[in-house]
Amino acid sequence: MEKPVEQNMTFRFELFVDDLPASIDFYHRVLQFTVGEQHSDKFTPITNGNVRIGLNLRSALRVDHPIQAVEGERLGRGIEMVLEVDDVAAMYEHVLSENWPLAAELQQRPWGLTDFRVVDPSGYYLRITSRV
Repeated sequence: MEKPVEQNMTFRFELFVDDLPASIDFYHRVLQFTVGEQHSDKFTPITNGNVRIGLNLRSALRVDHPIQAVEGERLGRGIEMVLEVDDVAAMYEHVLSENWPLAAELQQRPWGLTDFRVVDPSGYYLRITSRV
């Protein structure tokens, strides 16, 4: 098998949400992202370190768009977003101080990392973890 050619990729993604102000508040206040300038179509870039997320309204998607959720379906089903942080205990304490509900408490995992989990206002599942 041929060795792949490294392309120095980076990763950014978009989350399509129903309540844009609630999502902006969560990522800014609870997870400490910096909010960029909102575009005229409401697209809002947010960043924290090397993580770049675009928040956009789900209503901006065509009805037949491949990622459009069907009635009653939780957004982001089948995806776990993992955010690596320098100090997971400090991030955990910050999330607690913002009274955000946890999906899983801070704990050491069998694979050697420490993490906790939250669900954003749209139902996207996030694992906040220590680095390797």
